[in-house]
Amino acid sequence: MLDRQNLRKTQIIVALDLSAAADISPLIVQLPDEIQWYKVGLELFIGEGNRALDILTAMGKRIFLDLKLHDIPRTVERAVLTASQHNVGLLTVHASGGPAMLRAAATAAAQCDNPPLIVAVTALTSLDHADLTTLGVARDLKEHALALGRMAIDCGIDGLVCSPHEAAALRSDLGPQPILVTPGIRMPEGDVDDQKRVATPADAVKAGSDFLVVGRPIVQAEHPRQAALRILDDM
Repeated sequence: MLDRQNLRKTQIIVALDLSAAADISPLIVQLPDEIQWYKVGLELFIGEGNRALDILTAMGKRIFLDLKLHDIPRTVERAVLTASQHNVGLLTVHASGGPAMLRAAATAAAQCDNPPLIVAVTALTSLDHADLTTLGVARDLKEHALALGRMAIDCGIDGLVCSPHEAAALRSDLGPQPILVTPGIRMPEGDVDDQKRVATPADAVKAGSDFLVVGRPIVQAEHPRQAALRILDDM
């Protein structure tokens, strides 16, 4: 079980944007030992499944399983119970799945011997206000994220995934308890790629984020260790 008190110092989660499990260990051994968290997302999990999780467990690393569960409550409940059997420390669901689904995820986690912390995605960092309008969402992006965040926390979810642009407002609105996981982290000189709402590590820490998810700026760097150290220094 995770010690929540030890989560309050902002930490990096390295997103393993890889297609093969064989590439995990060669990357991790290059990175500073203080980086303990690694994200397994859709590409790696679909390609390698639990093999990727087993490698991280064998290396003594903590697992952020980022599958963004969004399904009927019963399916999400069973997925949370299964994830708990594979040493998953953080697990994502979509807040837009609604209250019944969110409560099912929170209830399932509470039943686990080794419960993952459930974090709900508010609005993807690849979206902007124009995208929400296309989807039929009338409220502005920050208010949309706040509304989904409040709903998720009210349903017993442990924390939220949000862009650094909404992190400060969510922290102010919801207080110190919810965990805030922030993707879209870029150094000032870095490319934003397909992200639309990004910030530097220092800005995200100042906004109140507990975890900074960093993928391509480290994984695709010519020297991953040096890139990771620059991000840690900026924090």
